[in-house]
Amino acid sequence: MFNFLHILLHFVVPVAVAWFFFRSEWKRAALIMLAANLVDLDHLLANPIYDPDRCSINFHPLHTMFPISFYGAMMFLPWKPVRWLGMGLVIHMLLDAVDCAF
Repeated sequence: MFNFLHILLHFVVPVAVAWFFFRSEWKRAALIMLAANLVDLDHLLANPIYDPDRCSINFHPLHTMFPISFYGAMMFLPWKPVRWLGMGLVIHMLLDAVDCAF
């Protein structure tokens, strides 16, 4: 049940953030933030690809602190789509970190 909730939050939270903070462009912002879920393609490098008991943070290459620092920096760049992508990536990492806590 918790795995389903975790996956659902990866879609609901970015859409809610886009709608709440970028109301005039929320659909575009939401699509870009949702595109950040493609960061999970690095799971294909793991064996097994899916392990419900594994913490993604600091295990998968795009879920390590070095790339995460770039995701955070992206949120402060002037171009909106890059900022939105950075926000989507940071939201994704935060949700994965919460998943690790449980």
